[in-house]
Amino acid sequence: MTRRLRALLADPTVRPFAVLALITIILGIIDGSRGRVLSANTAYDVLQQFATIGPVALGLGLSMMVKEFDLSVGGVLSLAGCVAVMTGETNPVLGLLLAIAVGGLAGLAQGSIMTWLNLSSIGVTLGGLLTFGGLSYFLTGNTTIAFERLDVALAVNAPVLEIFSVRSLTAIFLFLVAAFVVSWTRFGRDLLAVGSDRRAAIVVGIRVDHILIAVFVISGALTAIGGGLLSYGLAAASPVALADTLVPGAAAAILGGVSLSGGKGRPLGIAGGVLVLSMLRSGLTAIGVPPFAHWIVTAGVLFAVGILDSEELNRRVYSIRHVYRW
Repeated sequence: MTRRLRALLADPTVRPFAVLALITIILGIIDGSRGRVLSANTAYDVLQQFATIGPVALGLGLSMMVKEFDLSVGGVLSLAGCVAVMTGETNPVLGLLLAIAVGGLAGLAQGSIMTWLNLSSIGVTLGGLLTFGGLSYFLTGNTTIAFERLDVALAVNAPVLEIFSVRSLTAIFLFLVAAFVVSWTRFGRDLLAVGSDRRAAIVVGIRVDHILIAVFVISGALTAIGGGLLSYGLAAASPVALADTLVPGAAAAILGGVSLSGGKGRPLGIAGGVLVLSMLRSGLTAIGVPPFAHWIVTAGVLFAVGILDSEELNRRVYSIRHVYRW
């Protein structure tokens, strides 16, 4: 039974949800009988943050799974939000589609440059982050542009079954689709093969360049969906308000079991990592912890997960168990 439990917790998809349960229990105990943590309001807030961070973390996580790193997600999120607000006054659906097209084209441009010129994704996407962020400031004139469709703003954030919203349900749907694609399609298998061993993938006939370009297109489109809906929900386009998403997205992907070494992680694990980060933020706010301490606690959780993932630590623990026959 103990071995099965250890094997289950070692699963990168299951472990984030175990961490989530542990954090929820601890915060609930600290909160006591006040009922602020274990409430519908907190659950709604957690899922709203999930809707904000989730698409970014998913796009970033997919790029990490192919042993790349899409730094441009912060700039794409801002640019997509601006495009959606500026073009979606008359037809919000059209505005969101245009935002998604912009995100996809951003990913296509970066992926093509990387593969054609054999460049590092870090350098290319860092340039993309600055370029797309600069375009956001240019389009808005470095000011906040109001979205006059308040009916749309209210609709995307309106509670559904108390704890969900259109934004959070959209994010959940994106994760479910990504989980199906990665686990049950040839594209998903090829994606993991490219991340695990790129040379071997080429030998077996996988078109690595096409997979890399597709991943960056998907990353841009996912981020754009999140940015467009977030700007609709805020009823404004503001590059400043949407700029701070890269670090939370990367933290959530790592918490979700994705590794920079590639070939590791699953979309549902990333979803669990996003929920952990969202629960930490919402739960700590509910019990009155000041905002500056949120990142300290999050860093502690990240350190703990990183240490538990250490191959050297696992080797030493195995050696000790073998000696003492645990």
